[in-house]
Amino acid sequence: MRATLRWVRSDLRAHRGEALFIVLATAGVVASLLLATALFGYATNPWQRVFTQSRDAHVWLHTTPSADAGRLSGLDGVESVAGPYPTESATVAARGIRASVELRGTTAHPAAGRPLLTSGRWLDGARPDGVVLESHLARALLAQPGDVLTLPGTARTLTVAGIADSAEPRYRPGERPGLVWALPSAVRAPDGEVTGLRLTDPDETGYAVQRAVTVLGAGAVSEVSTWQQARSEAQGDTRLLGQVLGLFGLGALLAAGLAVHGAIGTRIRGHLRDISVLKAIGFTPGQVVRVFLLQHVAYALLGAVAAAALTEGLGSRIPGRLGDAVGVWQGLPGHTAALAGIPVGAVLFIAATTGLAAWRAGRVPPVPVPRPAASAAGRLSGLARGALGLRLSPALVLGWHQAFARRPRTPATVARLALPLLLIVVAMSAWTTIDRFHSRPEQVGLAAALTARPDGEVGDREVRSLLERDPRITAAHPGVEVAALVPGQTGTIALRGLGTRQEPYPYAVAEGRAAHGRDEAVAGQGLLDLLDVRVGDWVRMTVGDQPQILHIVGRSIEPENAGRVISTSLDTLRENDPELRPTHYELRLRPGADPQQVAGDLAAASGGHLDVHAVPNPADGLASLRGVVLGLIAVLALIGIVDLLTVIGGTVREGERDLLALKAVGLSPRQITAVTVTATACTALCAVLLGTAVGLPLAHWLIDAQGRSSGIGAGMAQGPSPGLLLLFGTVAVAGAAALAAVPAARAARRRLADTLSAVT
Repeated sequence: MRATLRWVRSDLRAHRGEALFIVLATAGVVASLLLATALFGYATNPWQRVFTQSRDAHVWLHTTPSADAGRLSGLDGVESVAGPYPTESATVAARGIRASVELRGTTAHPAAGRPLLTSGRWLDGARPDGVVLESHLARALLAQPGDVLTLPGTARTLTVAGIADSAEPRYRPGERPGLVWALPSAVRAPDGEVTGLRLTDPDETGYAVQRAVTVLGAGAVSEVSTWQQARSEAQGDTRLLGQVLGLFGLGALLAAGLAVHGAIGTRIRGHLRDISVLKAIGFTPGQVVRVFLLQHVAYALLGAVAAAALTEGLGSRIPGRLGDAVGVWQGLPGHTAALAGIPVGAVLFIAATTGLAAWRAGRVPPVPVPRPAASAAGRLSGLARGALGLRLSPALVLGWHQAFARRPRTPATVARLALPLLLIVVAMSAWTTIDRFHSRPEQVGLAAALTARPDGEVGDREVRSLLERDPRITAAHPGVEVAALVPGQTGTIALRGLGTRQEPYPYAVAEGRAAHGRDEAVAGQGLLDLLDVRVGDWVRMTVGDQPQILHIVGRSIEPENAGRVISTSLDTLRENDPELRPTHYELRLRPGADPQQVAGDLAAASGGHLDVHAVPNPADGLASLRGVVLGLIAVLALIGIVDLLTVIGGTVREGERDLLALKAVGLSPRQITAVTVTATACTALCAVLLGTAVGLPLAHWLIDAQGRSSGIGAGMAQGPSPGLLLLFGTVAVAGAAALAAVPAARAARRRLADTLSAVT
């Protein structure tokens, strides 16, 4: 044991930098995997907690006031019914901020579907004007318990009694109204009802919805929302962050394992004589294997423990969503198991890759085998001799020859170096795709910057005149969006009529073509998946009791409503309903115009009759992904440096046998150094080219696959610019050359006696 510890201490003293990099790389990998686990738990748990504790309904049906919702309690699979509750569509305002809401008249003590209060109190019959706001709506209005809400255009006021979390789909400005719970007496002009169904088997939600719509009649059901849709929406981009971290964490773990494997293999080749001496003095093959295995497992264990301790102690203090996710994750039941299991799994994986390389050390014979007299690179190839005949620099020619000429390990070395570089290219592609949402939103389905909604007191002509007078607005597309029942009546989708045939809305069409003719439409990926249709098919849907048949001629990149949107022109919808009037206008602005300033000016010019807000950008919720990408690139760079140090060490050791010959032919120490630096740079260049060639298509495939799974659809991936890729490759190759310069110069200035002892 004493001899083993002395060997480990001597080896650590000789390779301090490499040991430090292995520890840091392992810590980064384990931290990435722990944060990914925290984000996955955070994405699901808050919604699941609210859904379970509030005993919320699995299905919410919005119906006409005449629908007989009492018949739903007798359906098979329905455990209980909440409601029916009267609803009223309204607009509320607080501190100059307006929001579309659904006033829901509920009882003081609902048996099911009661939201969880976060502040204030629940409804009280002694305060008939008191209401409870859904938490996302309250944040949008900057409202607190005790605030007074006004209903523009009326003399009515409502007092905020409390704020609550709900498991139902949350408020989205311009897309989904916010929930306001009130006593039935506060709902003065009901325009519908809402009924909740709690099911005995949640997996049969689609069948239960179909039965409910059949019983009530398709014309009586205006909208259906299910628990799966609410859960998917609640997870949103937090789940995407978890997927990104998990994917890169696993990739980085594989790269780290291969890096350690390569480091041990190279070290074994450089210490064959020392290993033979260890065996000669009594070390068994098993003891030799344990020396290498325990040493590198200790490095991995130190990095894993450090990552777990830092994540547990400081993770909740990370700014933004990552910190919130870690804080929530620490309170989940599986937190302790994950905190221990992930570092242990990472250490075991590194131990497995280490064992494969250390096993070779156990097979080294106790009597040193003489090295071959010929150089590992062999004789000069015809190409190399021709290059020397053209008076090219001997250092460049010999460096290229040393890197590639008949070296069976070169492909494995290049592949090992290319893996972290490949993942860095994928990370840069993710960064560039996010930037595309901000720099070129029209290419990802966000051509309009503002949405303007009149309050009903001004006519279409007045609104158009107001919008046309503003020189900052290049186009104002009238539109209407309604909920439509899908075929089979198992859910609702968004049917959108936007623009006219003379001035069509510029959808971002990723497949097929834009809709121009009668009954033509474009659809999002989420709708195509929901209905199991493709571009070119005809689909039939129901709006109220009116059927609507449309021909899907294109697939658009649709970031709203999980892609469950079918869009046509307003003229097409008017063919079924000539009295249809636009309910909103999508505004496209001139380059450089400030959307917030335009929105404020329009609201002031309309005298408060126009509600103008910015179109939500999905990338706004992914701001924390930029920091994640930078952290991942740093971890991958550390792994690449570990691999590069291994390559440099192997190149320097294998070049020792050529040192005498190079000096004999007249090469100076500087030229000999350039040979090693060139060999390292050529290897790094091949790794960069391979990583870029594989990383770019892989990044497009991964991003498009994520787009398809989220309903947005493929076609939004954007690779890094050629200039950025060139800079990345230049930095990687130049960094490799710089790292190789010092050890190569030290080896080139060794004494002849030392060189003779190294090659014998």
